[in-house]
Amino acid sequence: MATDAINDLAQGTQGVVMKTLKLVILLALTFTSVLRADDARFFRIAGPVAITITAFSADGYVTWTNAPTNATFTVQTASSLVSPTNWVDYVQVPVTNAATTHQLYDPHTPTGMAFIPAGSFTMGNTFGVGVVELPLHTVYVSAFYMDRYEVTKALWDDVYSWVITHGYSFEYGALGKANNHPAHSMTWYDAVKWCNARSEKEGKTPAYYTDAGLSVRYRTGQVAPYVNWSSGYRLPTEAEWEKAARGGASGQRFPWGDTISWSQANYYANPSGYPYDVNPTEGNHPTFDDGVYPYTSPVGYFAANGYGLYDMAGNVWEWCWDWYGWYSSGSQTDPRGPTSDLSGLSGRVIRGGGWIVSGPFGCRTAARNNYYPGYYRNDFIGFRSVLPPGQP
Repeated sequence: MATDAINDLAQGTQGVVMKTLKLVILLALTFTSVLRADDARFFRIAGPVAITITAFSADGYVTWTNAPTNATFTVQTASSLVSPTNWVDYVQVPVTNAATTHQLYDPHTPTGMAFIPAGSFTMGNTFGVGVVELPLHTVYVSAFYMDRYEVTKALWDDVYSWVITHGYSFEYGALGKANNHPAHSMTWYDAVKWCNARSEKEGKTPAYYTDAGLSVRYRTGQVAPYVNWSSGYRLPTEAEWEKAARGGASGQRFPWGDTISWSQANYYANPSGYPYDVNPTEGNHPTFDDGVYPYTSPVGYFAANGYGLYDMAGNVWEWCWDWYGWYSSGSQTDPRGPTSDLSGLSGRVIRGGGWIVSGPFGCRTAARNNYYPGYYRNDFIGFRSVLPPGQP
């Protein structure tokens, strides 16, 4: 049966030589065998030119030879081989050598997190509107793990119960409508300290410190901390967040395409103001508008994006690491935003849109908001954390 699927797919696929295509599909079948059943997927390298697979491993690494050596190769994925048209972009891999080794997935991804493969993407608004989302620029982001869900009230409380007896001090903490809804109303500072506490609770080296020597762990007060980027839970950078939100796709307004409806996200609909909002009426999501604020939804209620992440559009806005700043037109690698506050408002970037503020406009993957300083808190702001590879 697998052989028939390979042959059918080979007949219906363009742009890759048949012998290479079959190698790629066999590679996909091998990768699938080591994944959990609910994460099973197939991979292929779609171009721009034919390649030859030379090695692959159970840890998700694939090696191929290619020419030219200054191109960007597209890796695509599918959850089954039933149709030759169900492949979607997964990651863009820029290559500089005749032989390329790249990790497509990680079978050892921490529980509750998703592996975001290293690769490049076009950051910003590809539809050419929104000056704060321009100019378009190419960004290469190294591999990392990200929480599949926005931090829930249950997860927040689990860490917080450890926090109160281990030297941490939160100004406000967080609220939540239910245990399986996103935690909200935490300040940026408390979100950062919570990430440190989560690291310590799990025996990991924290990411945030109050000194340049990275010796004093950030546990109290409101400071702009120093970061050990190779350890511990932390907030995503703005570039990490947008790459993850796109889920491997490019040139789309939302993680799933160019229109939005209540079947895809929890947000305030405004079809009269935005033609890409295809809801019939305006207002809060009717399923979650129960008269009791906030109108958040349970995490995981809507479909995941291409990387297995939920609620990357809507529900609550999410704190990012970066101070707000203007984009550069040049290519970048792992950008971390300005080194100081350029807005004059102590503004930290929030991403993703929420159940009320900014409606469909704020749910776009390119949308960015800088109006909220780190000490601000509201019931439409939450967060999720990321973790660098190689953690214990």
